[in-house]
Amino acid sequence: MNTLFEQVRSIASDVFGLPANQLTADSSPRNVEAWDSTQHLTFILALEEAFQIRLSPEEIEQAQTLGEAARLVENKTLSQPR
Repeated sequence: MNTLFEQVRSIASDVFGLPANQLTADSSPRNVEAWDSTQHLTFILALEEAFQIRLSPEEIEQAQTLGEAARLVENKTLSQPR
């Protein structure tokens, strides 16, 4: 079973064109060359689609590492009505 972080990492791998094993919770625009502002939005849109969530502009700004993105997704999915 994939953990939520592994799912987020897999999406990031697709968006940034890197093997998933090269991405960690600390991966960010500072250490992932392909992670620019355009790719950040692509990553966020992919997360929203995959997890059926919507992130606010403030949350999008907070998602500056894969770990932070995974925490935001987890918080959003837990707070959604079932």
